[in-house]
Amino acid sequence: MNIEENNIIMNILNEQNEPIDRKELWLLSGVPDMEDFNNAISYLEGKGEIVVLSRIKKIATPENAGCLKATIVRHSGSFCFAHPENESIPDVYVHSGSDKGAMPGDLVMLRNITMEAKGPAGEVYKILEKGSRVITGIYEKSSFGHNRDGLIEPDTGFSNAIPVVKGGSLKAKHGDKVKAAIAFDKKTKRINARVIKIYGRADSAKICADAIIDANGIPTKFTVAVKHEAAIAAAMPITEEEISKRLDLRDEPIFTIDGEDAKDLDDAISVKQLEKGWELGVHIADVSHYVRQGTMLDDSAMERGTSVYFADRVIPMLPVEISNGCCSLNAGTKKLTFSAMMTLNEKAELVDYRFEKSVIISKVRGVYSEVNKIINGTADDSLKEKYAEVYEEIFAAQELAEILKAKAKQRGELEIESTELRFVLDEKGVCVDVSERERGNAEELIEQFMIMANRAAALYAKSAGIPFVYRVHESPDPEKLEALAELAAVCGFATRRLKEGVHQTDLAALINKAKETPYARLISTQVLRSMAKARYDERPLGHFGLSLEDYCHFTSPIRRYPDTSVHRILTDLVSGAPVDEINEKYGEFAKKSSKMSSERELRAMRAERESEKFYAAEYMTKHIGEIHQGVVSGITNKGLFVAIENGIEGFVSLTENEKAYFEYNGTTTTRDRKSGVSYSIGDIVTVEVKAAEIALGTVDFSLM
Repeated sequence: MNIEENNIIMNILNEQNEPIDRKELWLLSGVPDMEDFNNAISYLEGKGEIVVLSRIKKIATPENAGCLKATIVRHSGSFCFAHPENESIPDVYVHSGSDKGAMPGDLVMLRNITMEAKGPAGEVYKILEKGSRVITGIYEKSSFGHNRDGLIEPDTGFSNAIPVVKGGSLKAKHGDKVKAAIAFDKKTKRINARVIKIYGRADSAKICADAIIDANGIPTKFTVAVKHEAAIAAAMPITEEEISKRLDLRDEPIFTIDGEDAKDLDDAISVKQLEKGWELGVHIADVSHYVRQGTMLDDSAMERGTSVYFADRVIPMLPVEISNGCCSLNAGTKKLTFSAMMTLNEKAELVDYRFEKSVIISKVRGVYSEVNKIINGTADDSLKEKYAEVYEEIFAAQELAEILKAKAKQRGELEIESTELRFVLDEKGVCVDVSERERGNAEELIEQFMIMANRAAALYAKSAGIPFVYRVHESPDPEKLEALAELAAVCGFATRRLKEGVHQTDLAALINKAKETPYARLISTQVLRSMAKARYDERPLGHFGLSLEDYCHFTSPIRRYPDTSVHRILTDLVSGAPVDEINEKYGEFAKKSSKMSSERELRAMRAERESEKFYAAEYMTKHIGEIHQGVVSGITNKGLFVAIENGIEGFVSLTENEKAYFEYNGTTTTRDRKSGVSYSIGDIVTVEVKAAEIALGTVDFSLM
């Protein structure tokens, strides 16, 4: 594969408005050998970068050929849906018989795209890359059909049950959670399954979480070679020679603040009150010192992309020798760090910054709940004694954080209402309590300081003109803004500014107005849905949600690979490497890291979100028959979604009552045409817990 030849061909095609003759493209490319040219065309076609129109012997970009690259996301036996790579295009409906055997997870090229009443439709032109062809689901014993051995109800991707081939059940029992390989039978034109792993009973949230991890392809074990490299790296002593090369901060009042159960402490802070402002230090574990580029340890970290957090476990990006060992900033121990030293004036404006490799000794292992008590004046003497070395610094930090928070609000940073749940498990791993996570002053303090360090790192890289991994968040999609405006209007809010070109302050104002109403969570959720997904990119495209032009992730290299990438690049810049050398060394690396990190983040978020449903359902199985007050959080044609006090959301079916005929208005209200009774989003309702299915991750309520 010759990257230069590929780029030349793509540049020519991107300049065209229509397909170009194959021979003409060869001559324009300047590739001397026809065989090399054909190899490049085959490679680009296989990657879906171009389309070869064989009948007319022409070549084009997918756009000029009327094609789309997309991933199959849902399959319903006869038809399926594909999600285009271009996020602005809605999912494409693929008609029955037009899928060419494509399955969920497959990357495909679509063609003959047309607009139908319910949205775009098309057909699969080619399968570019097959997905895993592995699913997870619930095995159901069935005697129907002599050529099959039961059915599997897939967890995701498929709307219909998939038949298990005769003898392919692996002796699974009815109700088991299983893993299965799937294949398309060209003769019957049907997808079949063969069980390859039995997790256990599907009525356990832990078992269901095991399946979700597998279904999303998240690696849970490190290879022997990777663990060996990690052990060697972690055992590296911190020598006096290494310390002499670094900024020595061991005597400074530096401390960490984390959750009580956190083990990977990758950030510490220091705050000094100046005559006119503050010196803020954010000291991050120097992961790139231990995880070197080109090692198997680094390859493994890039492949994982991020640590993944479940109610009962953490799947770390790095082995524990690194994450909980040499790179965890444990109090009282010498640690290597990468420090962002920032000077802020009395208005908390960033007036100067520098980045230095450093060595620290954290004075206190701070805990959010304890620091919150110190800030709000409820700390007892034992807590005051524990934090004595950094007591004054905590209040200086709080003063600075309050100003930073006010500035963030002023510039339009969006305060999306969190719906993150906290699950408490017993010794058997069964969920026994659920509540919404609370955020206090200490949590917000750390958040503001990390944002400031991330911003400074992005400014540093951008000003130097070097390849980088930025955290980007683009402006809202105009069509989604229309949907937000329609919903906001129904809820009684002003919508004049909710259109293309909307400013962050306009959305922040809407969220703020909704805070004291029953629509608070609904509006926050809809604002979030109207925006593009935050991701990583080698270009500084800005962060809409934070209302910042330059932003990156610098502060969590133990658990996020993009942060490790940023550390690695900035290390060379800080050490004085020429910009040309940095460009050559990290140009392709920044692109690859951005792409893979974005993909792995989405994978982790999907798995975490899916697993939460199982734990919520498991908790509610012990509360059947209980009465709760809740808020209508969503409406469909079939019923209501209701969120109760602990944050768990359940569904109320409105189709089971034969005496009622509810009609949904498509926005916020459903009304019974017979009785006139109506329900709207934001309404307070009383519900009874009717059922909870752990295997499906569902909770059902009935109205009282």
